[in-house]
Amino acid sequence: MRNKIFILVFSLLALAGCKFRDEEFVDFINMEAAKGLKFQVIGQGELDFNNGIPVNCYLPDGTPVNDVDVDAILAEDEGQSANDAELPRRTNSTTGTNVVQSLLKWGNQNKVIEIVGTYPSYDSEWNPITLSGKVMLPKDGKPKRLILVSHYTVCSNAEAPSNCFSLEGVLVKLGYGLIIPDYMGYGITANQVHPYLVMDQTARNVIDMYFAVREWLKAIGREPEYDDINLMGYSQGGANTMAVEHLIETEYCFKEFDDYIKIHRVFAGGGPYDVKATYERFVTTDVAGYPVAVPLVLQGMIKGNNLDIKMEDMMQPWMCDKMDEWINSKRYTSSQINDLIGTKVTHEILTEESMNQASTKVAELYRAMTLNSITSFSWEPEASVYIMHSMDDETVPYTNATNAKSRWKSANITYNFGHYGGHIPTCLRFIYSVQTLLKEEEEERQKYE
Repeated sequence: MRNKIFILVFSLLALAGCKFRDEEFVDFINMEAAKGLKFQVIGQGELDFNNGIPVNCYLPDGTPVNDVDVDAILAEDEGQSANDAELPRRTNSTTGTNVVQSLLKWGNQNKVIEIVGTYPSYDSEWNPITLSGKVMLPKDGKPKRLILVSHYTVCSNAEAPSNCFSLEGVLVKLGYGLIIPDYMGYGITANQVHPYLVMDQTARNVIDMYFAVREWLKAIGREPEYDDINLMGYSQGGANTMAVEHLIETEYCFKEFDDYIKIHRVFAGGGPYDVKATYERFVTTDVAGYPVAVPLVLQGMIKGNNLDIKMEDMMQPWMCDKMDEWINSKRYTSSQINDLIGTKVTHEILTEESMNQASTKVAELYRAMTLNSITSFSWEPEASVYIMHSMDDETVPYTNATNAKSRWKSANITYNFGHYGGHIPTCLRFIYSVQTLLKEEEEERQKYE
């Protein structure tokens, strides 16, 4: 019976595009010890960092890291005058394979176990649902601490953490264990709509995976050295990381209960902390620097919040006609969809009513966006937080960062704002910064041992 269940689950993962297959399954763990737990392992593999970056590793726009033309980027850098103040500043030290390879230089762990599994959670209407994600562990020994990662925006299912190597995985070399949920709408639920930027639901889905994996690690004898956790995320993941922190600090903060979670540090970068302000920028400037975000946000707010608004009332007919083929099929990356959309002019994507901020439907939409903006919550972070944002970000407007800083005046937050280039190179800089901070923390700890 157990074998039949595994065959069924593997079939589901194959349909969803999961890279693990039966013949690749290696028994790194005691399966009997984990039998009957909420986290169900359905695939495992071993990764050797000595071989460099895996081919299935993607930048936030869906470009494979190993396909980045670093020479072209450097040449473009050299061609830009330092006086071009109106142009985004490029940073050749934080773009491309060279930076990601440099991330691998630190740490002693060369081999990593990648584990794909499923866990129970809930959808937007509180119906039970089974979701998927990946756990990454040092091959030898217990991880020193867990990092709960909220991943950045992906559009193709090939980019879902269970199907690829997430860039954050380089942190395993420092001895950390990573938990990276797929989110609803990816992995084994790729046939469903992703509730984009619906913070409460996605945060709960992420935390549910943490609880399931925490129990599983204890059962197999691989629980971390420290029981407090780090939170981390960039772009969509940056906003969701702050939503995860909010949920933990308001609902899972009671030490006497079994579901208590203690946060060690939080790292958030390039996040749309103010969804309403982000969307308003599309409308008021009539420019969508990241065109796919327009239908993603609309669909996420309408379907994820069960609004009584029709997508065809908000988007131009040609865009509505292509929603299932381009976006909901999960076949295309964000870069490919942006090319298919073919315009960055907002009114060419949205209807006249949707561009009218006095419209009652737009008002309802804005209310939903406000409810899903972490900066609108009556809360300030309690844990130590590091927030990074590029002032040149063409995808997630810099106003998100300034609004966060204005809102969380009394919080223990280190802000790193600067001219770091566009959204993608800043993502690499962010991961590099997190690794640097974790390495410095480890070196400081070792001084007192």
